[in-house]
Order: sequence, then C-alpha cells, then structure tokens
Amino acid sequence: MSTVTFKGGKVNVEGQIPAVGTAAPDFTLVKSDLSEVSLKDLKGKTVILNIFPSIDTGVCAASVRHFNKDAASLTNTVVLAVSADLPFAAGRFCTTEGIENVHPASVFRNPEFAKAYGLLMLDGPLKGLLARTVVVINPEGKVSYTELVPEITEEPNYNAALAAAK
Repeated sequence: MSTVTFKGGKVNVEGQIPAVGTAAPDFTLVKSDLSEVSLKDLKGKTVILNIFPSIDTGVCAASVRHFNKDAASLTNTVVLAVSADLPFAAGRFCTTEGIENVHPASVFRNPEFAKAYGLLMLDGPLKGLLARTVVVINPEGKVSYTELVPEITEEPNYNAALAAAK
C-alpha cells in the first residue's frame, strides 16, 4: 500500500504501481465515444498514462492541457487521460478545450485498472477515485517511467515523463 496526501491529509492508496522494467498490466478503458481501448490495441507505440481523480478539477485539467501541448511533438506516442469520469464529461472537456493529442479514457466499466496499477484511493474525500500518477509504457509493453504524485493537488513532473517517452 502507498500513501499520498490531499491538501496535506494522508490518503492510503491500494496496491503498488508497476515497477519500471516490468510488463505493464493489460487494461481496457472506455473512450469518449463509448468504444474501448486496451493496451493490446496500442502495441508498438509508446503510451503515456496521465492518470488523475477528475477532469473537473483545475490541476487535472491543467495536466491534460500540458500533455496535449507536449504530445504534439512526440512520434509514435499515445497519451491517455485516465480517470473515473464518465466518458461524456471527459470528451466534452477535450472538445471544448481543443484537446487533439490526448485521448480521454474512463475506468468506469473497468475498476480493476485501479487495482492493477495501484492507484485506488481508499480514504479521504477522494475515496474511490484514482491517485494522480503518470506511467510511461514503451513500445515493447514495458513500464519505463512511473510517478505517483505525492500531493494530489500538485502537477506531475512533465519533463521526466516526456524524457522517458522519447
């Protein structure tokens, strides 16, 4: 079990993030058009999982905007914005914000994603949502970078994630 904080209060997070160098656990997530995307579908590409509690918060929205800008310069890379938000809400945000390089992906049909990636917050006001995390998966399906952001209200280390994706 890991811990993070939310506005300074301790939050327990179930499981462990996959270790760098290990095979990334497969997943199936729901896109904004209600179709599904799985890790198997992305084989041969670098995958950046920008994982967060909800697109409807300032920090989460900022991370999607930031990765959208940075992803424009990446080749053979897919960036997924992963949350428990309904696909409609995430899709609406991306459309309104002109997000073209990040694809929203919801865990609402597949809660096992949170356990497989060690991200389910177990207590506090965000109980049941995903902890802010970035996972980079290389084209061979191995984890090449992880960051569990220690304070949920802070943004991830974009530079480190992008360096791992290149």
